[in-house]
Amino acid sequence: MGTIKPPIWRLRLPLSIVTILISTLAFVALLTTERISSAAIFKFKSCSRRDHTVRKSIQPTRDENSPEDDVVSSHVDDRFEFDPNECSVTHGKWVFNSSFKPLYSDRTCPYVDRQFSCVRNGRPDSDYRRWEWQPDDCILPRFNAKVALEKIRGKRLMFVGDSLQRNQWESFVCLVESIIPQDQQSMKRGRSHSVFKAKGYNATIEFYWAPFLIESNSDKNIIVDPKKRLLKVDSVSKHAKYWAGVDILAFNSYVWWLSSTTVRALWGSFPNGEDGWEELDTLVGYRIGLKTWANWIDSNVDPNKTRVFFTTMSPTHARSADWDHEDGIKCFNETKPVMKKGQWGTGSNKPMMGVVADVAGKMKVPVIFINITQLSEYRIDGHASIYNELAGELLTEEQKADPFNYADCIHWCLPGVPDTWNQILLAYL
Repeated sequence: MGTIKPPIWRLRLPLSIVTILISTLAFVALLTTERISSAAIFKFKSCSRRDHTVRKSIQPTRDENSPEDDVVSSHVDDRFEFDPNECSVTHGKWVFNSSFKPLYSDRTCPYVDRQFSCVRNGRPDSDYRRWEWQPDDCILPRFNAKVALEKIRGKRLMFVGDSLQRNQWESFVCLVESIIPQDQQSMKRGRSHSVFKAKGYNATIEFYWAPFLIESNSDKNIIVDPKKRLLKVDSVSKHAKYWAGVDILAFNSYVWWLSSTTVRALWGSFPNGEDGWEELDTLVGYRIGLKTWANWIDSNVDPNKTRVFFTTMSPTHARSADWDHEDGIKCFNETKPVMKKGQWGTGSNKPMMGVVADVAGKMKVPVIFINITQLSEYRIDGHASIYNELAGELLTEEQKADPFNYADCIHWCLPGVPDTWNQILLAYL
């Protein structure tokens, strides 16, 4: 079978060697810190501009932690209902609002993994938590915990995918848990399946670990070396038995596929040793795996009872030259979003997103995309960076002093950017 090299790996010299090294180190950091327990671009029809009558104008005042530039007044107008069929969340800008207070913190919400707890891990700045996404042509409602819980009353909401999907799951849980009495909530963490219960609403917010969606020999006991992983591209049954009967499914699968330009694909049972696999270009293997996932959805999901979402690619920021910071070190020490419209870097892979769009476009069951890639591309300031952990331990001072090797520019601080992803998800619900 011919190979199609993903463009993300085709970079011009002389930066190619440096870029590949940075990317490799980033993915090794991702895999070694994973803890299971704890189209091209998708497009939506844009609505015509409205003459927004501002009901309440919030003029942010600068404090000692506020950015000196790009402080924009935030306008709130809740009279226009968000219509996902007419409004594009892709086109917009990040607006700084010093008056904005997140609904939780990594100190008040007990369910934030240490991997995402940037403040607890020593991050000194806080402005990254006060940027709000403002679409160009419509109003994106703020996240309302009571509305969210009513939307999922009597239902199961399950996030399925890798640690970035766990990032989003923990965000959603933390956004709602503060209004639930302690004796009316519970959390059960599992190796692959974790469940938060809102008892008074008879609702669950769940996470299921399936980094490739399809089955692999790296699902539970993580194999860091991509060359030793085997992907069972024709089966999701081991995972999908947990998805059956769920009312709202939100999937994601990208970053693990990008650990290598090729994957070892296997049909049928896992063999003894390393016999029986076929090496495929990553894009080819990804398409086959997604078709397997899509076939299961079409065969087992009743669209009258279950809604299916897919979170688009969460960009990585491992190459500061992408946003013209030639002297930068990945996302380290970034404190403001990129303000250049249409910013797009090497950490987002349009061909892979195109595969998802193509496969989903041929499905019988409708798939709604939570389109977060472009808005997240701007947020070079929102990553865990050196305020993270490695193998369950916080970075040492020596490691923090080496951001080139230890800055996590894949995962996001909580509270932070994933809260906006859930703001969009709630708008669609």
